[in-house]
Amino acid sequence: MKPRIHPVSRPVVFRDRAAGAAFLTRSTADSGERVAWGDGNTYPVIDVETSSASHPFYTGGRQVLDAAGRVERFRRRYGTDGASGN
Repeated sequence: MKPRIHPVSRPVVFRDRAAGAAFLTRSTADSGERVAWGDGNTYPVIDVETSSASHPFYTGGRQVLDAAGRVERFRRRYGTDGASGN
């Protein structure tokens, strides 16, 4: 790799305000706001709207869709109850 062409990677805290969770990771992002972390150091903090702590895909929320509504809509559209076996 060529020297001095890559952005600086540093420890950064990403804070999900919706879930009340925070993650310390490395990133090239920077922020003027700082937060004290559990190890006694202060790190730049970036607030995010969604993370793995609050997103339904990761938390398992809202997995069941309106399956009954889809079946009823199919029956109204095609006029079948499925009992005939055709």
